[in-house]
Amino acid sequence: MKKIIVFGVTGGTGRLVVKQALEAGHQVTGVVRNPDAFTLKHQQLTIIQGDVLQPNSFENAIREQDVVISCLGTQQREPTTIYSEGVGNIIKAMQKEDINRMICISAGAVTVPPKSSFIMKFVVKNILQRIFKYAYADMLKMEKLLTETNLNWTVIRSPWLRNTRLTGKYRTTINEPLRNPSKISRADLADYIVNHLTDEKTFKAKIEISY
Repeated sequence: MKKIIVFGVTGGTGRLVVKQALEAGHQVTGVVRNPDAFTLKHQQLTIIQGDVLQPNSFENAIREQDVVISCLGTQQREPTTIYSEGVGNIIKAMQKEDINRMICISAGAVTVPPKSSFIMKFVVKNILQRIFKYAYADMLKMEKLLTETNLNWTVIRSPWLRNTRLTGKYRTTINEPLRNPSKISRADLADYIVNHLTDEKTFKAKIEISY
């Protein structure tokens, strides 16, 4: 059993990470800006009101945790610092408490996937990276922040996220491009996270995942 704290639990992936971590027997703390928005109840689950942009709202909760998971996200297309500033605040709190394991969700389209078809490269470069340019730029800042720490971090660059079922069957690579990444269910992304909480092969690494 691990003590896990999860940020971004009201999002589709975050909610499933919490659910699957509880099912696996872990003790989970979820950080939520509005606790009323998270209705899951479990004897191993603690929900606290907090905001990643206000470090004093979650610093106490991060104490004595084994693993920190960021499922932070935004649907806004305006400039954002939720990834870089939010994760930066989490990093500082972790370093203060001497906690060194962190898993963060990023996006596969932050860079043009080199092992993809011409069509996929075109879509990423000319559509996705234009629509989500602010979010992707901030994700890259977040990734850079992590690489400059001594934390045992893992960045998971997910492709198109779908609300489909858990299969437990997907492809992954560690620190190298995945061929033709396309999509993944949030349930399978959560499955990967929960099953690699302490996998040393993923420490200080960027993971690509897809069906």
